[in-house]
Parts: sequence; C-alpha cells; structure tokens
Amino acid sequence: MSGRPEGFDYTERDGEVLITHFGRPATTLRGARALEFLDDVESGDPQELMARVTGNYKHGNERQARQHPRNRGR
Repeated sequence: MSGRPEGFDYTERDGEVLITHFGRPATTLRGARALEFLDDVESGDPQELMARVTGNYKHGNERQARQHPRNRGR
C-alpha cells in the first residue's frame, strides 16, 4: 500500500463540484469553495487535494494508534 491517495475523480456541473472515490460520492463542493477547488486542482496534485477536501487522508498518528494496547494483535 502506497501512502499516496488514489481513486478520486471530480465532475463539474451547474456550479458544483462532485468528488467521488472509486466511483462512490465522497463530497459536493458549492459556491466559493468549488471555485477555489477548481483553481487549486490546476496547480497541484489533484489526488492529494481531493483527499484533503474529503477528509480521506492520513493524519500522521496512524503509527501511534497501531501501537495502542487496544489495537495490538490486529
């Protein structure tokens, strides 16, 4: 498993941006947020941007959580 986000796609329609993850709707952006997203997607990594917008990205505490006593043995 790589650490890079993948499987995201977006569609523009009627001033909205629909973001999907592996074909399933993840979020819909409207108004100023949609316009800001469209500007940012042109200049950066679209997969990472969509992962951040949907909240589907690593937070940096996964290693700590894996070592927590209740998660040991999983």
